[in-house]
Amino acid sequence: MGRDNTKVIKIGDRVIGGGNPVLIQSMTNTKTNDVEATVAQVNSLAACGCDIIRCAVPDMDAAKALSEIKKRIDIPLVADIHFDYRLAIAAMENGADKIRINPGNIGSKDRIKAVIDVAKERNIPIRVGVNSGSLEKDIVAKYGGVTAEGIVESAIDKVRIIEDMGYDNLVVSIKSSDVLMCVKAHELISKEIDYPLHVGITESGTIISGNIKSSIGLSLILNQGIGDTIRVSLTGDPLEEVKSAKLILKTLGLRKGGVEIVSCPTCGRTQIDLISLANQVENMVADIPLDIKVAVMGCVVNGPGEAKEADIGIAGGINEGLIIKKGEIIKKVPEDQLINELRNELQNWGK
Repeated sequence: MGRDNTKVIKIGDRVIGGGNPVLIQSMTNTKTNDVEATVAQVNSLAACGCDIIRCAVPDMDAAKALSEIKKRIDIPLVADIHFDYRLAIAAMENGADKIRINPGNIGSKDRIKAVIDVAKERNIPIRVGVNSGSLEKDIVAKYGGVTAEGIVESAIDKVRIIEDMGYDNLVVSIKSSDVLMCVKAHELISKEIDYPLHVGITESGTIISGNIKSSIGLSLILNQGIGDTIRVSLTGDPLEEVKSAKLILKTLGLRKGGVEIVSCPTCGRTQIDLISLANQVENMVADIPLDIKVAVMGCVVNGPGEAKEADIGIAGGINEGLIIKKGEIIKKVPEDQLINELRNELQNWGK
């Protein structure tokens, strides 16, 4: 099923599937029972563009903390449960907008049914998650190892268990750290089920390797019209996950808005600390809701020409820089004022 043909599922006040925009998820790395830290992190992620947040619920204190966290955040909250079905029930009773479980590790059918009954009563969607690393032994044996086909069979088995209990308010997620296996699994499962898919490359790694693996995997999947929510999994600050996810969606034409930064590679002509400058600009524009292109150039030789395709740009010189609008130099300012001048121009854009 392509994005347009999947079921529409409501998560809090957001909807996914049925051709609705692809939403960005991330996961907190605070202790969930530390309400202050968790709320602060969720709100900073939401300000950066996170649409749905997932919190780990490893114990009953974490489940109970959800009720206070929910009062102080504005995006839907997904409770991440492993092994203990009672935590899934407690999370829903404390206001989780969705729960993530793997029915394979939640226990007996009776325990799964107890979770489904509460979800049904409250109409809370369940994300059925299967990881390549936790495939059942019989499926691994059947396919002679971990394969895309095995991941899909395992996921569909779990979906059928829940459907047989009379519930179909489901989102499915199949993850692997092997990018091409993950892509193939999504291609296969999209032909078999019509539930929305949450897409991510699991355990993808540090900022550099994780970004590259996630960008390739997510792009190959999303560009086929498959996938309804995404997470870029990185070993690092969750804010980096959201920034990367926004850029992937924007690059694929699946999301509009937000300032796009283009910057030149450094070379021997660079007369300014361009790497630091480009990073400062990227952080500075994160909260500016304009749909424009900003160029950050390292020298005044090519800067004005290369900045022509951007709406506005800066080019660095020795201890000073130029502000360039539509290819025309509009002012020269000291280096330490470049960022502030650029922010001022952006905040007064169109006035």
